[in-house]
Amino acid sequence: ELDVTLNDNRSFKGRLIGSDENTDLALIKIEVDEKLPALPVGNSDDLKVGEWVLAVGNPFNLTSTVTAGIVSAKGRSMPNYTGEFKIESFIQTDAAINSGNSGGGLFNLDGKLIGIVNAKYAAEGVEGLAFAIPIDSAYTVELDLIEYGYVRGVVDHGLEMLDVTES
Repeated sequence: ELDVTLNDNRSFKGRLIGSDENTDLALIKIEVDEKLPALPVGNSDDLKVGEWVLAVGNPFNLTSTVTAGIVSAKGRSMPNYTGEFKIESFIQTDAAINSGNSGGGLFNLDGKLIGIVNAKYAAEGVEGLAFAIPIDSAYTVELDLIEYGYVRGVVDHGLEMLDVTES
């Protein structure tokens, strides 16, 4: 079961339209009797390195927390938890990202959504190394999930690559 809670604390039952493991994105639909406000969406291709951005999320169940940072890089590759490169066009930012920020929005200073916060690099001695999926990439995933229920162009061949050892 999926419950979706809005900022005004109203909750709705959600229905999974589809999900994509490669981008760690899911599309959830709720049924409401009114028109809900929509976020203005920007173009992540227009971002410039050095541009200020805001990350909004719910770290540690603190609702709608905002942190600020700059775009450190565009088109960053980052391995997923298996070490494979799944997304090769992350927006890198130094905005503070904590547990619970994933799935939150990355906004430009015009208030337009330009990314979906996805990950941070956490290691001793590492600070301010966070990543977001560009909204242009997320939008492509969304359209495929709506139309097909899966993301086109991703082949699941069922094979896993392993290093061959002498044993």
